Amino acid sequence: MRDGLQAYCRECQAAHYKARQEAAGRTVRVKAPVPSGHKRCPQCGEVKPHSDWERNRTSSDGWSSYCRECRAQRNRASYFKRKYGITEAERDQMIAAQGGVCVICREGPAEHVDHDHRTGKVRGVLCFSCNAALGQFKDRPDVIRRAAAYVEGNLWNPTLVAQGVYRQPS
Repeated sequence: MRDGLQAYCRECQAAHYKARQEAAGRTVRVKAPVPSGHKRCPQCGEVKPHSDWERNRTSSDGWSSYCRECRAQRNRASYFKRKYGITEAERDQMIAAQGGVCVICREGPAEHVDHDHRTGKVRGVLCFSCNAALGQFKDRPDVIRRAAAYVEGNLWNPTLVAQGVYRQPS
């Protein structure tokens, strides 16, 4: 209104809002008293002390919208969707299909999503070392083959050509 006041009191406005939301098939959470120095997380629904929240100077109360755990979970889910186009559930299915271990070394825990840098297609979930190794080789199969030959000793061991005649690697 022009005088800066609402037409209805808070209780009547809240009842009207609740009725409109329920008519639309949505639910309205019940306001729970929150002690001073605490805040309620809308995702987990728990009332937690301010020490469990991140600072956010742009919000009205100075704290982030979600508690640290929920915020980390939301950021992780958003990262997988944005970077790889998959959900955490799809990543977990890939890990389960691999038996929980890296598909290259079959020893380390599968934790890092590997993807083709040209196409963006997800190839699998690797351990840290194997994922870093592929990154260092810049996903080039020819370099990876030469590295495998080098590790197997094929590039630097002399080859026996005839009795007493060896060919040195070039």
